[in-house]
Amino acid sequence: MTELPDEGRVPSIHTLQGLSDRMLEGVLLYDAGSRLLYANPSAHKLCKACYPRELASGLTLEQLLPRDALSGARSGGRWSGHLSFGQDAILMVHVYFDEAEHGHFLVVMQDLRQIRVYEQDLLRQHAELNVRLTAAQEKLLQSEKLASIGQLAAGVAHEINNPIGYVHSNLGSLQEYLHSLFALIEAYERALRSSDPRASIPEIDQTRERLDIDFISRDLPQLMTESREGIERVTRIVRDLKDFSRSERDESWKLVDIHAGLESTLNIIWNELKYNTTLEKHYGTLPPVECLPSELNQVFMNILINAGQSIGERGTIRVSTGHEGDHVWVEIADSGPGIPPEFQQRIFDPFFTTKPVGKGTGLGLSISYGIVAKHHGRIDVDSRLGDGSRFRIVLPVRQPRAAAAAG
Repeated sequence: MTELPDEGRVPSIHTLQGLSDRMLEGVLLYDAGSRLLYANPSAHKLCKACYPRELASGLTLEQLLPRDALSGARSGGRWSGHLSFGQDAILMVHVYFDEAEHGHFLVVMQDLRQIRVYEQDLLRQHAELNVRLTAAQEKLLQSEKLASIGQLAAGVAHEINNPIGYVHSNLGSLQEYLHSLFALIEAYERALRSSDPRASIPEIDQTRERLDIDFISRDLPQLMTESREGIERVTRIVRDLKDFSRSERDESWKLVDIHAGLESTLNIIWNELKYNTTLEKHYGTLPPVECLPSELNQVFMNILINAGQSIGERGTIRVSTGHEGDHVWVEIADSGPGIPPEFQQRIFDPFFTTKPVGKGTGLGLSISYGIVAKHHGRIDVDSRLGDGSRFRIVLPVRQPRAAAAAG
């Protein structure tokens, strides 16, 4: 309860009058006999626009207010209502009655058009803030995506360089094989041009043996298969990187295979996991899920990388999926040390991290939580010290708005 100022600090009548003169609301003070004692400039303006008789002419409470307003204010201490003067003017009026010192009425009025203008201005500002907030969230999400790829850059480069390396080596071998095959073809051509082709058979056999054509015929198909697989590996990584780094404005809600998203994510981060992780997959049968694929892939990546970093020198990550009713779930469990109980309530807070400085932004799980919430899903966490952690992502098969529109 706010206490009145000490005696000597009570605002003077002139101070109160000066403040009310600056108010947009109309303020009128009447005595118990309905005699006007004071009206601020806003009250004069409102009454002049709405009443045929100006305040200066002695507008009484009975002329100003409905008949039940005075009795209601006297009995209950206050009255509120609307006064309509056609479509162009509607006043919201509050009347307060104080019985002390013979009684006084305080009337506060406001033009509803001003309120509507103020509300429209608030709505406009709110819409602008929403647009700016959405843009900021999108930039943050995109920055976190690129930061994640930046942290994985060395591993991704290795995953690309490895197949490119053996494709390059295979091309060198292929060049040598072509020289040998061309040499054998030349030997056959000389035999065909000779007067006695049969006499050239020993030379051809020697050429085949010297160039080891039998080995080339066995190795060449395998070499081509390896090279094709290497190029396909690079193509998958580049495609997955492109899909992962796609911004929200470039993507729309679509029905996708969650397993394909998991495999795509694992393809990008595998170099980060393969040296210390045994990966187990237990995939169930899932229907196509309506989602923003690249955003969900970021959720998978954030949780998988956290799992890989938590297990230390060697451990296991188990990725499981399932379908229950109108929802699907993706579970990522690790054999790490677990999350301390005092941290479990904070792991989704922005910038909270238990990693050393420079090892994490503290935004990965926070952004993941926001993405899953955007998909009308949830993330359940079960972690015990010494027994690892389990993150279960639960998602609706169809988004509620889409389901309502279809129904």
